[in-house]
Amino acid sequence: MRIGSIVGSLSEVSVNRRMLSALTEIIGSRAELTELPIGDLPVYNRDLDDRFPETATRFKEQLGEVDGLIIVTPEYNRSMPAALKNALEWGSRPGGENAFPGIPAGVLGVSSGRLGTALAQHQLREVLAYLDMPTLGQPELYLTFDPAALDPVTGVAVDPDLRRRLERWAGRFLDHVAAHPRGGAQS
Repeated sequence: MRIGSIVGSLSEVSVNRRMLSALTEIIGSRAELTELPIGDLPVYNRDLDDRFPETATRFKEQLGEVDGLIIVTPEYNRSMPAALKNALEWGSRPGGENAFPGIPAGVLGVSSGRLGTALAQHQLREVLAYLDMPTLGQPELYLTFDPAALDPVTGVAVDPDLRRRLERWAGRFLDHVAAHPRGGAQS
């Protein structure tokens, strides 16, 4: 099973990137995880639809090669980050050439705030529904970041509660992907 991942933050020291590392370790050999980078995508402009940038073409090609997609996102100003929304725009354009339909998705996020990333995830789920992506509904995973929960060197989840929650989410997500096979991607 090939799983793509998108980190909504462009920061190399993003807590969401760290959480993806912990999740990757938990998933282990059950799936091959590959990050789909979004930082080099230009700001979407429909004037470029007839001369699609190479980075956007590559992003769409990568979407076509995955069996599922994990999106790990922070929350900026009570919304999803602009870089993440921009990636969703490029992947669904030009009109009639949406690369997202049928990709089973899973959403989680980490924030320093008490609400975690609840509002960003809510908005993201609305967009994913429009893009025709079957999205895992439960368990929801809105995490408040605790630096002590992850090993600072390996990124492994060392907090038993966090590890249990990530294991449960990963198991449900992999089951979700298996239950929604894509016609375009081969396992």
